[in-house]
Amino acid sequence: MGKKTGDANKSCGRVDVQSVIPKRRQDLLKWNGWGYNDSKFVIKDGIVHFTGNRYPIGELALPYFTQWAKDVLGLDLQSVRDSKPPPTSSSYPPPNVSDQVLNGIANLEVSYSVDVVDRVVRAHGHTLHDIHTLREGTFERIPDVVVWPQSHDDVAKIVRFADDNNLVVIPFGGGTAVSGAVECPRNEPRTIISLDTSQMNSILWVDGENLVACCESGIIGQDLERELGKLGYMTGHEPDSFEFSSLGGWVATRASGMKKNVYGNIEDLLVHVKMVTTKGVLEKSCQVPRMSCGPDFNHVILGSEGSLGVVTEVVLKIRPLPQCKKYGSVVFPDFESGVKCMREIARERCQPASVRLMDNEQFKFGQSLKAVPGMLGFLVDEFKKLLLTKLKRFDLNKMCVMTLLFEGGKKEVEDHEKRIYAIAKKYGGIPAGETNGLRGYMLTFVIAYIRDLAADFSVVAESFETSVPWDRALALCRKVKHRIAIECNRRNIKHHFVCCRVTQTYDAGCVIYFYFAYNYVNHSDPVQVYEEIEDVARDEILAVGGSISHHHGVGKLRKKWYPATVSQVGVGLFRNIKKELDPNNVFATGNLVEAKL
Repeated sequence: MGKKTGDANKSCGRVDVQSVIPKRRQDLLKWNGWGYNDSKFVIKDGIVHFTGNRYPIGELALPYFTQWAKDVLGLDLQSVRDSKPPPTSSSYPPPNVSDQVLNGIANLEVSYSVDVVDRVVRAHGHTLHDIHTLREGTFERIPDVVVWPQSHDDVAKIVRFADDNNLVVIPFGGGTAVSGAVECPRNEPRTIISLDTSQMNSILWVDGENLVACCESGIIGQDLERELGKLGYMTGHEPDSFEFSSLGGWVATRASGMKKNVYGNIEDLLVHVKMVTTKGVLEKSCQVPRMSCGPDFNHVILGSEGSLGVVTEVVLKIRPLPQCKKYGSVVFPDFESGVKCMREIARERCQPASVRLMDNEQFKFGQSLKAVPGMLGFLVDEFKKLLLTKLKRFDLNKMCVMTLLFEGGKKEVEDHEKRIYAIAKKYGGIPAGETNGLRGYMLTFVIAYIRDLAADFSVVAESFETSVPWDRALALCRKVKHRIAIECNRRNIKHHFVCCRVTQTYDAGCVIYFYFAYNYVNHSDPVQVYEEIEDVARDEILAVGGSISHHHGVGKLRKKWYPATVSQVGVGLFRNIKKELDPNNVFATGNLVEAKL
């Protein structure tokens, strides 16, 4: 699939972006689930379908997935669990904000709202706990007022006003956090302002000579890449939440993307950044590729998770659009062979833009999301199965698949393909075609919608990730899945599902993503049970040598493991940075560590 390569010298001034996501998010996005209102898994005539036409599986019947859900998770399609209706003014106490404060906000000439739906929509991210609370309960604390700054200067005014009036500010970007980062501290007595950056979504300038672009922090991933694409450029940063997450959120959580092998993680892409604190603006005085002038304060901002200030403007590296983009896939006889292949690819430093390996459980789950094929498709599928099982002696209950995405010049991609498939062959891998590679890549954007369907039928589901050294990767996968199975059996959970995939590779290790779901028909507090099991799984991850997070961040969900990760000296250092930049704890998010001011 060829694309026109961008002119490396093409520059432009400000581009005011018409965002895909409206100011009233609930008009387009689900207020109590993931993604677009018109995109969801539904049951029609006893079969799962996916609605809308935004994704390749839109408007398709999915009988294989229906049967998979019944067999693996014990789904009873006759027993639907209804969600609560959207909140009303009677659902929550009135906002804890005085007329004096509201008048002060109005005088700042920024848009604001105290509407209960606007406040609830910005009271949460997308943890299991968040979504379960939306569907079946109420939050103990929500923001009292939402403000929409339109520029860096607006943010500076809001932060100064909050500091002067003893208010709390919690930055809100795309709302996709899975760490509890935007949840309001339950016992916070002060007025809480949710500072929504979504109206700060312009590209301020593009410099084609130096291949950098300056953008406001509220711009959404898909908007950023679409507008840069019109100029012939891209950043290449594509996290799983790419459709809805914001640039500021990427910086605040130290995000990673599916194509980081070529384009880098957010810290590799970031050249310059502004953060508004209560003491002023933290930024470097010049925009250069690198400098040696003591500790890099960009890394104070990266991963700060809203606890130190508000990211307002970011300068990122950009690249001309690739001439060629091609998907691929490889089937391996077992997970261990696939991991060994990925290790050699990493050792040779020849990773394509994206290379990911699904274990057998996830492979079979992904296959279940195929629609019913026609007769020709059925014959092709049966032939492939015969080839793998009879001629190649692959066990359908052990085999796994690696999906690939190549980007670059046409000759470069061709050479890269040959090299990757040659390495795969050494470990018993068989090329499985572009279609499977594309399906595997696109599945990333659809899989989050499945949790909402699961919730309708008394199934909780969640994902969690880690990074780990190469020599411990297989042991980590095996031990975590085994520990989860033990915990489920101990709690008499009859239907559960756990799978994993290796999603990113480095010289010294890899990233592993786990998915865990269980049927909670016989359990009264499913979220608590889930969190207990995930905590045990997380302890197992740490015992094997994995990290508390690779790219999801810490937030409130994983903060109990933070001191052991960075040491008490590290905790003290962060607290002193917090005390210097935010002495009055305006940014009282409660993320990472509790402030002791």
